[in-house]
Amino acid sequence: MTQETKPVRVRFAPSPTGYLHVGGARTAIYNYLFAKATGGTFYLRIEDTDRKRYNEDALKDLLRDLEWLALNWDEGPYFQSERLEIYGKEAQKLIDSGNAYYCFCTEERLQTLEHGYDRHCRELPPEAAKQKVETGEKFVIRFKSPLDGSTKFNDLLRGNIETPNKDLDDLVILKRDKFPTYHLASVVDDHYMQTSHVLRGDEWISSTPKHVLLYKALGWEAPLFCHLPVILAPGGGKLSKRKGAASVGDFRDLGYLPHALVNFLSLLGWSPGDDREVMELKEMIEAFSLERIQPKAVAFDEKKLEWMNGMHIRLLPNSYFTEELKKLYPNEQSEKFLKVAELLKPRLKFTNELPALSNYFFERPQKIVDEKAKAKYWTEQSPEHIALLANELEKIEIFNIQNIEAAFMKVCESSGIKLGMLAQPARLAVSGVGAGPGLWEILECLGKEECIFRLRCVN
Repeated sequence: MTQETKPVRVRFAPSPTGYLHVGGARTAIYNYLFAKATGGTFYLRIEDTDRKRYNEDALKDLLRDLEWLALNWDEGPYFQSERLEIYGKEAQKLIDSGNAYYCFCTEERLQTLEHGYDRHCRELPPEAAKQKVETGEKFVIRFKSPLDGSTKFNDLLRGNIETPNKDLDDLVILKRDKFPTYHLASVVDDHYMQTSHVLRGDEWISSTPKHVLLYKALGWEAPLFCHLPVILAPGGGKLSKRKGAASVGDFRDLGYLPHALVNFLSLLGWSPGDDREVMELKEMIEAFSLERIQPKAVAFDEKKLEWMNGMHIRLLPNSYFTEELKKLYPNEQSEKFLKVAELLKPRLKFTNELPALSNYFFERPQKIVDEKAKAKYWTEQSPEHIALLANELEKIEIFNIQNIEAAFMKVCESSGIKLGMLAQPARLAVSGVGAGPGLWEILECLGKEECIFRLRCVN
């Protein structure tokens, strides 16, 4: 059975050394979508062999972020730190077959070398090396890369890639602390975990020839490789916190919906093949294929993400917002929540805007807080006009949008003023702010008694 005909098994294999970058999140998304689109398996592997940089809080954040994105793995998480015996055995096999060797060079010696490791220990006789090991001399195990020829592999996005072997170093595969390097651990795990495809960032292209050689030396078939395009900052260059939000946690804290972020990141390098942009997860799974991924680097457009987040907010049921409002205002009457949800949903860009935008529906503003709008719309005549409006609203028997609008028009007509000169001060009086949903709708939602009270108490 070839890799092309094997069941799809893909993995997301992060190192718990820092936050989950959006580039890493997109790698996880593509692996997840590919597995689900093909009826395959998506598993999680934690590559925690770099003990100097290991961060337990980073691991917790990583798992939380993946769960928040709803990238539910089928297997795992598997931890490489729990598999040291396996890596040690495979490293010893490479030693025994002559494909690896003990290196006893000290850190001090290595620091004096100008052009990388000089293969000083490569030709050390096996018996001499064994004696050094038995006497307790510290060592690493290095892979014996070929000195001539070239190594080829086929990238599913970029085609055939060939690297002269003279450009490859004798990489360390087992460190002094008996922990494997990324190269050995990744190859060993992908073999034993039956990984069919390796989807990872294109920064790993230069490492892939080394991995191909390791597979060959161990007598294993390599998986299929697909190196994903890099995500650039809007102005070019590396995407980082200095150039805006760069981690999944950043966007969660800013009020983005997880499915909006998944939707946006999936389109950074991939297309469903038509004009669709706003997509639910099920749609993305049905449309996903590796053939539609483009190898070209793509820029992160946060404005586009904001727009997409707003579109996904519109798709949420009103019940989502009524439940959020209940948490914010547990002592309020529940029939009001639905009306407020219907009014605010079209205006939300982020879910965390809900408390600020909904506050005046449930708590009387103590003053006009929007000073800019007050300076623009509030005049010496505004208190008089507001008082006339309160009197007119008091006459309404059925307090609905049509009758509220009629009351405004009547006051404007009797006072000889334009509607804006009455409506804007009235909005400031009842809400404290100069923008929001339609004024008639706000007043209807607040109710007759509350509106009149606020209009007559305005400062």
